[in-house]
This record gives sequence, structure tokens and C-alpha cells, in this order.
Amino acid sequence: MKASVGVIGGGQLARMLIPPAVALGIDLRVFAEVPHSAAGLAVTHVGNYCDPAEVLDFAQAVDVVTFDHEHVPPSVLSRLVDSGVPVRPGPHALRFAHDKIAMREALSDLGVAVPEWRAVSTVDELADFLAGHNGRAMLKTARGGYDGRGVRVVTDPHDAADWFASLENHSGEGALLVEELILFRRELAQLAVRRPSGDIAIWPVVETIQHAGVCVEVIAPAPGVTGVVSGAAADIATELATRLDVVGVLAVELFETDDGRLLVNELAMRPHNCGHWTIDGSTSSQFEQHLRAVLDWPLGASGSRDPWSVMVNIFGGSATGPLVDRYPRALAAHPLVKMHNYGKSPRPGRKVGHVTAVGDDLDEVAYQARAAAAFFQD
Repeated sequence: MKASVGVIGGGQLARMLIPPAVALGIDLRVFAEVPHSAAGLAVTHVGNYCDPAEVLDFAQAVDVVTFDHEHVPPSVLSRLVDSGVPVRPGPHALRFAHDKIAMREALSDLGVAVPEWRAVSTVDELADFLAGHNGRAMLKTARGGYDGRGVRVVTDPHDAADWFASLENHSGEGALLVEELILFRRELAQLAVRRPSGDIAIWPVVETIQHAGVCVEVIAPAPGVTGVVSGAAADIATELATRLDVVGVLAVELFETDDGRLLVNELAMRPHNCGHWTIDGSTSSQFEQHLRAVLDWPLGASGSRDPWSVMVNIFGGSATGPLVDRYPRALAAHPLVKMHNYGKSPRPGRKVGHVTAVGDDLDEVAYQARAAAAFFQD
């Protein structure tokens, strides 16, 4: 009998689990939110992931449940666990991905370096934080933010009046997360994967290039990274995966400061954009490793196949027509570049694919990836 994995969420992460599932002979089943989702090839159910009964019915037909996103309500996750369904990562770990304030509390309790922060529920509390941080800070919604959404720089407490009003409209429940505005040298990301038995694999630390809070490019490994910094990043990811009991892939987004310190910015407990390069650049991709981990199978090697990998995201724009219409020129001009199409209708700012180039010379690899991606941008 085949091993079976159920994935809640039908986006591109679920889509990229399909090839390794086929290669490993895993029966992959996807619970999608809408018809014609990115992971349509493996969708077996379309419905509401906030409905405990509906999700439980889906989950009882698979060996283990995992996720394409962090938005499944904790009450649904608890219902699955109480019914004996293996959920990986489990609710106890996922709450730190669901809620940024809970994540900051956990990291602070563990002694992991993070930006100075506070939970604020009123304009006055935000004003007090700004007064102690040179009048500028980073404000985030505790839940639901991604790709630059739910994040803003504030210089006046009234800059967040709409968010505080939203809190009041929900009976005053919850708070916003305000953090010191970090002056950093660059952003790094450390990817790890852990299986229930405790084995952990670590990929090389990467540099992520961001625009308006959205990742546009990943360079693996991070250029010029020292052994001290790469070792520290690996230690942070290993400690967090172990102490938070994460099963599957863990992405740790980091700030590298001018004086060489590493501060944790965000956590994701699923395959992550910073690890898409592993499909073409690593012995074992993050997607294969995630499947192995949630099934508690032995993990694969996580080293790089080539000295350098560069992954560039493709975003939707104003142009109409599918990405495949642009394939002939792009693939002819850059035959060594690998194209990944998410099967999504393009719209401004939406990630609809990525390209990856690998090789011995970083400048050439970066040029090939960026030039190929440019064929698909407006």
C-alpha cells in the first residue's frame, strides 16, 4: 500500500510537492480552497479549511496531514489531533507561525536574538514605543500577513489608526506587533528540516533580496558568508526546530547586522520561497525533504550540486496571456535556466513562477537567472 500525505492548501507549494511525491511513490492528496488551484493535478477535495468536519473527513483518508500555508485555524488542527490524525507540524508548533506575537514571546523565552519588540493595542502604547525608538518602528499584524502585507513602517502613532480600529471591531481582542527598525547589512535565510525521530538536515544559508517586503531573488549560498555566520545560522535553525518541535521544513528569516550579529525576523513551518532553489540546486529539494520528514522517513543529503544557485521570482503584471506564450524566446536564449510555472492567472504583485540558474561563476549564474526572468516580466 502506498504512503499517503494530505496537504491542506492548493497553492504553488502544494504544486511543487507533486514531482517528489510521484518519484517516491507517495499518494499525494490536496485539500484546495478553490477549483482550478495551482496544485490542481493532486486536488482530491475543494472546500473550506475552516470547517472542522470537512477537514477531518479529508484527513481520515491519509496517513499524515501537512500544509501549504499557515492559515488553518487552531481549533481545526486540535480537532484533527483529538481524532488521532497525525498533523505535521503539529498545532503546538504551528501556533508560532500563526501568531507573530506568540512567535516573538517564544523566541525571547528561548534567548534567541530578535529585534526589540512589544505587543500594542492602542495608539498610546504605540506612541510610547516610538518615543523610545527615535520615532520610527516596524508595525505588523499578528496574524495573516505575507509578501509585504500586514507590515508597515510607522513614524506617527496615528499611521496605524485603521489597524487599531480593526482590533476594536473585533471586540478589542488581539494586538499588533511593533518592533525596532533594524539597520541591517542584508537579509539571510536558513532552511532546515526535521523528522519526528529528531534527525535534522540543514541547507546552506542563503541571501534573500527583498523589494517592498517581498522576496524577489535568492542566492545560494549567501555570498561572502563567513563560517562563523553560517554556523550561527545553522545553530539557530537547529535549536528552533528542536525546541519548538517542528516536523517538516522550517525557514528562519534573519537580519545580518553590520557587526555580524544575526537577528531572527520571521519563521515559516513549511516549504518556503527561500528554498525554491533547492529543486534544481540541491541533492534533495525542500519539497522532497518535507515529504520524507512528515512521513518520518530518512532524510536525504542537503548539500549543493553546484557552487552557486540563483533563484528569481516571476510576478504577474498588466500583460495578458499565459506564461507559456513567452517560453520560446526565454528558453531559447537561456537553455541552462530551469523554469517553474505555478499555473496561476497573473495579476500585479502575484508570484506566478520562478527561474533558477546554477553554475560555477556567480556573476554568470545571476545574469542568466535575471535575464531569463525578465522575459516574463512586463
